[in-house]
Amino acid sequence: MGNTLVVGVGDCKVTGDPLAELVTYALGSCIAVAIWDPVTRVSGLLHFMLPDSGVDRNGNGREHPYRYADTGTPLLFRGAYQEGAEKRRLVVRLAGGAAVVNDNGVFNIGKRNYAALRKILWKAGVMVHAEDVGGGVSRTVRLEAESGRMIVRASGEPERELWPMNHAERTLSQGGPLCQNV
Repeated sequence: MGNTLVVGVGDCKVTGDPLAELVTYALGSCIAVAIWDPVTRVSGLLHFMLPDSGVDRNGNGREHPYRYADTGTPLLFRGAYQEGAEKRRLVVRLAGGAAVVNDNGVFNIGKRNYAALRKILWKAGVMVHAEDVGGGVSRTVRLEAESGRMIVRASGEPERELWPMNHAERTLSQGGPLCQNV
């Protein structure tokens, strides 16, 4: 791969460079939203921390919009559209949302992040093609712009590719992450 773009916590990158690779580390309760247009090779990766910018009492997420699902997700998609991606072609995959801290279910940040994101995507008419969410381990995600391959590595596990399902596979599937060891 050519250009590696690191997406930090509460950050987002969108690129039209087909040689780029987007990577984000340490997805605990945070969630990565990866989008890829197979025609233009436009790729984007968001690493958000919390479901709702309303907790930001000083500015509703205006200063750090990528920290939150409700402000970061629309910006990710808008950035991809500005680079030439089309909504109907986007392959959307999710990873993260783990319960890495045992708080006896008090905060459930990972679950709340996932629920908020799915609601945002559903309202926008965006289909999720694959996901690797939940559990109790941190993840690293890599998205290759040229091929659209999304590689997920959970702590203590081998890398695996998160394959998008087509409609027929999704209809037959019993749910859960669709992964294959790389």
